[in-house]
Amino acid sequence: MKQELIVMLTHNDRTVENAIEVFDELKELPITFWGFKDLGLHKEGMKFLAQTMRAEGKKICFEVVSLSKEKGQAGAELAADLGVNILMGTVFSDSVYDCVKGLPLAYYPFAGNVHGHPSILDGTIDEVVSHARHLESLGVDGLDLLSYRFTGDAQKMIGKVIKATTVPIISAGGINSFDKITEIRYAGASGFTIGTALIEKKFVPDGSLFDNLVAVVSWLDGEGTVANSPDNEKHTLKKAIPLTSNRQSIL
Repeated sequence: MKQELIVMLTHNDRTVENAIEVFDELKELPITFWGFKDLGLHKEGMKFLAQTMRAEGKKICFEVVSLSKEKGQAGAELAADLGVNILMGTVFSDSVYDCVKGLPLAYYPFAGNVHGHPSILDGTIDEVVSHARHLESLGVDGLDLLSYRFTGDAQKMIGKVIKATTVPIISAGGINSFDKITEIRYAGASGFTIGTALIEKKFVPDGSLFDNLVAVVSWLDGEGTVANSPDNEKHTLKKAIPLTSNRQSIL
């Protein structure tokens, strides 16, 4: 299984206003999956962004962080209109699921009790695991797990959810360090998102947005130490962790 990096053109659960310009700056990097949220741009702006990504041969992830049933249904309908590859997020409901059945996209709803904005995940680990297994039993394509937005022991929760399920899992939210990427890789998630951490330059504080994304890509590929990154030497030995999971890829 190849673990996929998904670049979200977002900050604090909203698509950045200059998403087109940011994408244009970064699109030549060898990254397949790109995404944005249902908040931050108007509908025509989202359509143009999706068209631009698709024209560059990218696969598109659209995450709905508006959490009411009505917003979830509207988000599912919009995802179909935008022609995205993966609909992430939404609080699962039968009505939202009915909207996506038969559409040429994969559906990855939130696992667990997700609320607020920016969204958080709370409850016990057992409750998150139970909900994840329930969603899998209903036939969803995968799960959107707000790993580091969890109010408890995030690392333990991630591992237990992944061990308890077989569908692809995208780890989303709060991945802002090489240590967290390491944890996600060891746990065996099928993919993970990075958005706010890139905008805030968490990986190369003195570098550009481009430098930060290059640092993450280089680290994942095991191409030596990451120049100017915090705790540089520490991460040299953790790169290119072999993935032994038989879990499916996200698409």
